[in-house]
Amino acid sequence: MEKKVKFRNMRPEDKIFDIVNYTVLTLILIIVLYPVLYIVAASFSDPQAVISGQVYIFPVRPTLKGYEAVFKNKKILIGFLNSFFYLFVGTAVNLVMTMLCAYPLSRKEFKARNFFAFFFIFTMYFSGGLVPNYILVNSLGLTDTRWAMIIPTAMSTYNMIICRTYIVNSIPDEMYEAAQIDGCTPWKYFISIIVPLCKPIMAVMTLYYGVAKWNNYFDAMLYLRKDTLQPLTIIMKQILIQNQVDMTQIGDASNLAKLQGMSELLKYSTIVVACLPVMLLYPFVQKHLVKGVMIGAVKG
Repeated sequence: MEKKVKFRNMRPEDKIFDIVNYTVLTLILIIVLYPVLYIVAASFSDPQAVISGQVYIFPVRPTLKGYEAVFKNKKILIGFLNSFFYLFVGTAVNLVMTMLCAYPLSRKEFKARNFFAFFFIFTMYFSGGLVPNYILVNSLGLTDTRWAMIIPTAMSTYNMIICRTYIVNSIPDEMYEAAQIDGCTPWKYFISIIVPLCKPIMAVMTLYYGVAKWNNYFDAMLYLRKDTLQPLTIIMKQILIQNQVDMTQIGDASNLAKLQGMSELLKYSTIVVACLPVMLLYPFVQKHLVKGVMIGAVKG
């Protein structure tokens, strides 16, 4: 195991590299972290302090009015429930379809794997376009249903190729031969051996698919018209861009300034609450994240 060289014992060029490296990384951290700190601080601050520009990093006259307004707004609660449904059900469908496609394409004895792989890869570069996709989804009767957010995006070819590469590089063929000698069927081999050994890459796929499902708004704009089916991203779009906030859901306001303050506070509070599920997802997959992401990397 290599010992870490102390800074004072480094060569001058290594010291310069470390100083520049840490300086650049610190600046990037500040640039990325400050907006997050500002949004969190604004969500806990007094509405008048937010609209007057008094908030920088720490909350000013802390209050929970914004979060109370979020959980009193029925549209936001419905959007949360819909987004959680699309997140859990959609991600589960994505993982099942990805693994069911990746495993056969990783088997050398599957003679038609190159034939099917060609059509999978073909869809990455050529697609029918927006209008044909809508016509297809509409003809299948999926418009204005929850499945319109799940079925059309049931699998990503790019993620499937990553899973296939992981299986080829990480699981030796001798394991399949040994399982066959013990009387293991192909389906049992897939369930009992392949899936448990693919936990690292499945954790990465869970993060990739989960974040995509949670942030998806374009499919909802295209396929959904009912307000009861809209995900949280559409509700946030109305609040953040269109400024369509139902103030009757928030409470009585004495003047326009108070309405504007509560509107701003609701925006920041909604952003914080909407980002929490994705942020809470990472600790559960971080154990396998690095191993899964580095699949195929060249080791020095």
